This record gives sequence, structure tokens and C-alpha cells, in this order.
Amino acid sequence: MTSYNLLLLPGDGIGTEIMAEVQTVIDWFSKRGVASFEYEQDLVGGSAYDAHGKAVSEATMAKALAADAVMFGAVGGPKWADVPYEVRPEAALLRLRKDLALFANLRPAICYPALADASSLKRDLVEGLDILIVRELTGGVYFGEPKEIVTLENGQKRAVDTQLYTTPEIERIARVAFDLARTRGSRVASAEKHNVMKSGVLWKQIVTRIGKEEYADVALEHVLADNCAMQLVRRPKQFDVIVCDNLFGDILSDVAAMLTGSLGMLPSASLGAPDATTGRRKALYEPVHGSAPDIAGQGIANPIAMIASFAMALRYSFGLVEAADLLDRAIAGVLGKGLRTADIFTEGTTKVGTHAMGSAIVAELDALSA
Repeated sequence: MTSYNLLLLPGDGIGTEIMAEVQTVIDWFSKRGVASFEYEQDLVGGSAYDAHGKAVSEATMAKALAADAVMFGAVGGPKWADVPYEVRPEAALLRLRKDLALFANLRPAICYPALADASSLKRDLVEGLDILIVRELTGGVYFGEPKEIVTLENGQKRAVDTQLYTTPEIERIARVAFDLARTRGSRVASAEKHNVMKSGVLWKQIVTRIGKEEYADVALEHVLADNCAMQLVRRPKQFDVIVCDNLFGDILSDVAAMLTGSLGMLPSASLGAPDATTGRRKALYEPVHGSAPDIAGQGIANPIAMIASFAMALRYSFGLVEAADLLDRAIAGVLGKGLRTADIFTEGTTKVGTHAMGSAIVAELDALSA
């Protein structure tokens, strides 16, 4: 039986609660002989700052680099609002992405049939929705230099963030999007701002070339990022795969998330390049939502995004497609039976807590495997 090594980084707030439910799911697959999943847990974010004075320790980074995949909860909260910028909880995630070279962020926006009425859009607009946003993750304005706040001679301040992309950075994220599109609806929409940004001009040129030369079987359209945001609200099912830079991907994926009814429902994967020898990619899996400090410790957080993130790990890191499909069906089955955490609760459904939802998904796995 193949063995895989996971590093679990629960983080802060509800991160510890939802990670506990993922551990139960991981153990279920190990006991069923799908694979042997060995895992250890460590600190990250605010909890790591409290223990080590930094958002992620060097020892934890070494574990992350050695792991087959990292499961990441959520970080941050009011407690750490005033810590130095360079050691803020969110810095941990940026370092993990950078040091593991996780350049491709996959954010699916799937509307489960049972939750179509939970969306802020009409049912006919979101029922059956299945979009995949592919976001470039290690370049662009979040990492470009110079990045600074300087004091001018007149005493006023000036802030600078630099949007920077190179040909190889755009080529590799474009190929990820096109490859994934081939497994879906064979359609890619590339979102940028070539009308006002030079980086957008280069982005459009390179994505067009890659599509024409290497993926003639995949339909490609270009859409301005602001129009893409509008179209996601107007008619979201027109999209299949959307590829975009770091900044626009951050924004558009959150827009797409709310189409499904709740940020608590959506997983994500951050992938590196395939290893030349093993073919495996460094990878980090996390829910799209944050640490939700306002509900932390109450046992009411929605663990589905975290559990669905493990389904993505099964699919993209371990090649266990049937296991991933099984877990996705279990989630859909539980929702179809009317179980809801507080964030997706509606009249006529049954409200349950974090642990009860996780247990129900495991029970559904049992039922589906019987």
C-alpha cells in the first residue's frame, strides 16, 4: 500500500476545529486501505507567532518542504492585528507559497444542487455551476519589487506596489489552465486588463500564443477582469476555466465563491511544478475562507471546505481520483439529506455543528462504500 506524508497546519480561529474533522476523514481512507496517510501537526500563523515570534518557524518550513502535501487551515485574528508586518500571521501563507514554489492556485466554485437556493443569485443562474479559477500565485503585485512606503521631502507619504510578470511565469500558469480545461469543458477564459496595464498586454499575448501553438483543441476567449467580475454575477455558467494573475485571481475567486452560497463551502489547491524525477508536485490545500475569529471555539464552523480540500489532495497530489470522487459524493449526499451548518442553514433544513457535519460525511462514506 502506497504511503503518503501529510503536514497538517490548523492555524488560528476555526482552523483547529475544521482540521480535526479532516483528520477523521484521512483516517477513514487509511483504514479502508486506499493508501497509508501518515501525518503530523504543527503551528502556523498567530499560534506560531505566540510560540516562536514568527508566523512560521524554520522547523515547520522544513517539514512542509519534505511533505507530500500540506493541509492548511486558516490564520489571523484581532489578537495579532498590531504585530510587526513582516511577522503577521498571513506572512506564513505567503512564505509557504513562495518557498514551495506553489505558482498555480486552483479554486473551484461548485454549486451543490441542495444549496442552489442559498446563493444570492437566482436558482437558474447557479444550479449546476462548476467553474474552476486558475490563479497565478507567486508573481504579480503581491511579490513585485519595489514594494514600499516612503516619506517624501514635503513630509507626505507615497506607497508603491509593483505589478511584475515574466514570460515563463505566464506560460506555466497558462499551461496549467489549458491542461485542466481538457479534462473539463475545453474552454478557457483569460482575465486581465490589457486596456490599461502593460502586464495585461503581455499576459494576453502569451496566453494567446500558448493556446494557438499548444492547445488548438481548447477554446480561448479574453475578458477584461472587471467585466469578468460582472459576468460572474450576471451569467456565471458561461465560464468553465478562468485563468488570471495573482491580484485579479484573488478578487474573482471570492466573487465566484459567493455564487455558491457560502465561503465555507469552497476548497482550494496550490500546486508547484512537477518534479523532474517523480512527477509529483509540491502542494498545499486550504479552504478559501478565513479564520472566522467571531465564531471560533463555538463548534459551529463549516468543515466542508476543509474536507473538500482533502478531496482535492486525493485528486491532484496522490492521483486517487476514485477516492476523491467518493468524498465529493459523500459531501453532496449529506447536503442532500438536509444537514446544514449555521452559515448555510435555511428554514426546513437541520442545523448541525462542526463535529456533527464531519461525522455525517464519514457516515455517508460508510454508506456509499457498503
